[in-house]
Amino acid sequence: MKFPGSPKLLFEDLSLEVPRGQKVLLLGPSGCGKSTLLQVLSGLIPHSIEVPLRHDGIRIPDSWGYLFQDPDAQFCMPYVDEEIAFVLENMRVPREHMPGRITQLLEQVGLRLPEAHVPIGSLSQGMKQRLGIATLLALQPEVWFLDEPTSLLDPEGTSDVWDTVKRVTREHTVLIVEHKIDEIVHYVDRVVMFGPDARIVADGAPEHIFAQHQRELQEYGIWYPGVWDDYAARSAVLAERKGAAADAERKAAAADAASTAGDGAEPLLLMRELTGFHGKTPKIEATAELYAGDWIAVVGDNGAGKSTLLQSMMQLLRTSGEYRLAGRPVRGFDDVADYAAYVFQNPEMQFVAASVQDELAFNFRRDGEPEAEVRAKTEELLAWFGLAEHRGLHPYQLSLGQKRRLSVAAATVKAQRLVLLDEPTFGQDAANTFALLEKLEAWRRQGTAIVMVTHDPEIVQRFATRVWEVHSGKLSRVMTPQQYGERFGHPRALQETGR
Repeated sequence: MKFPGSPKLLFEDLSLEVPRGQKVLLLGPSGCGKSTLLQVLSGLIPHSIEVPLRHDGIRIPDSWGYLFQDPDAQFCMPYVDEEIAFVLENMRVPREHMPGRITQLLEQVGLRLPEAHVPIGSLSQGMKQRLGIATLLALQPEVWFLDEPTSLLDPEGTSDVWDTVKRVTREHTVLIVEHKIDEIVHYVDRVVMFGPDARIVADGAPEHIFAQHQRELQEYGIWYPGVWDDYAARSAVLAERKGAAADAERKAAAADAASTAGDGAEPLLLMRELTGFHGKTPKIEATAELYAGDWIAVVGDNGAGKSTLLQSMMQLLRTSGEYRLAGRPVRGFDDVADYAAYVFQNPEMQFVAASVQDELAFNFRRDGEPEAEVRAKTEELLAWFGLAEHRGLHPYQLSLGQKRRLSVAAATVKAQRLVLLDEPTFGQDAANTFALLEKLEAWRRQGTAIVMVTHDPEIVQRFATRVWEVHSGKLSRVMTPQQYGERFGHPRALQETGR
C-alpha cells in the first residue's frame, strides 16, 4: 500500500496471522506504520479511509472495536452519555436499561463525572481516552484494536484501565499498539516487532523478543523493559544532569522549594493567585514562580487542570490575579507571545501550513528572514527531528508521534525564554523521546525555562528541577523530584534513598 504523496511503499509483501484469542503487541519505532496496520486489519483502510492497497487477501473480523490514537477522532455525539447510548442503541439495549449501564461503564474506566450528560469537549484528553475505552466495553467486540489506549493517562489511570481491559478480554483477540509497555508485557502472548521500513524483524513470545533482540530494540529506538536504565547508563547528558540535580535539590531544600537558579535573582515568571477561566467559571488557581534554567514538571490526575494552567500562562484563557513575565505585568496574549513558545497537547491544533517543510519555515518567513537562511534552518530542523523524509507531506498525514515532533519543532524554531509543553512525549518511541528531552535540556542550560505537563515519572525524576502538582483546579504543591518520587513510591526514588 502507499499513501498519496508518500515517497515509498508501506508494508510491501507483509504477511501476518493472528489466531483467535491471542493478545498481540505491535512494537516498532514511531512512524513505521503500526497504527496504519491496525486500520488495515480492521477494514477501516480501505473501506472508510481510501488508500491505494493491493493484497492477496485480508480477513476482517465480524465483531471488532477500534480505539483511536487520537481520542477526538473516536466520537460522533456531543455528550458523554449520548456517546455511550449511541453504542448501546446499536447493541439493541432497551432504553430503560441504558442509564444504569452508562453509569457502570463510566465507573469501569474510572471516568468520574458530576453527571453523565456533560459535553465531551469539556473533558481533558485523558478523560476522553477513558470515554473511548468505555464505548468499546459497551460494544463487547470479539476483536479489540487498541492504538495507544493509555498514552494520555496518569500512572494510576493507566493501571486501572489495563486492569479493566485485561479482565474483559480474557477470551477475546486483542491487537495493541502501545509505547507504555510495562503494564502489558506480561499480558500479551506475542510481540511483533517492526523496523523503520515497516518490515517485521522479529515475531515471538515477549520474553524471547526482549532477551534476544536487544540490539534491534536499541538500534531502532523502541521501548522495552529497562530502556530508561540503559539510556541513563550511556547518556552523558543524564550524567551531567544527575550532578546538577543533586545541587539543585540542596538549593531547593535550603530555600523552601525556591528556584534552582534563584540565589536572589529576579524570577522570570511570577504568579500570585492567578486564576484561569472557562467562560465565567474559574478552572485553575496558581501561585508560583520560576527562574531562567528551571525545568518544571507539571503532574496531577487527568482533568485536574494541568493543560488549563498552561493555557492560562500562555494567556489563551481569560485570567485574573497578579502575573508578571520578564519583570513586566501580563495583561493579555501580546505580553507573552514574544517571550514564550507553547506546544499544544493535540498537535493538530497548531498547524498552519500545507506541508511539513512549510510548517517549519512559517515563523522564519513571517519574520522576514532571507529565503536562503529559511531553507538552511528548516533543513536543520527536519534532520534534528527526524522529519526529512516527510518534508512534502501535509502535517495531517504524519503519524501521531511525527505530528508531535513537528509541533515541538515548529513552536520552538526561535529561542524563547519560556517553553510550555503539554505532554510532548506521548506517542513517541524511545529514541525520539530521548532526543527531544536532550534538546530541551540544551535549551535549559542556555537559560530557557521549561514547563512540561507529563505523566511519565522517569522524566520527572531524571530531568525536572522542580515539580508542580495540580489537584482539583489548583496548583496545590511545589516539590523537588526526589520528594515527588518518595511521595508516590516510584522505585527509583526509593532505591536512591535506600528504602
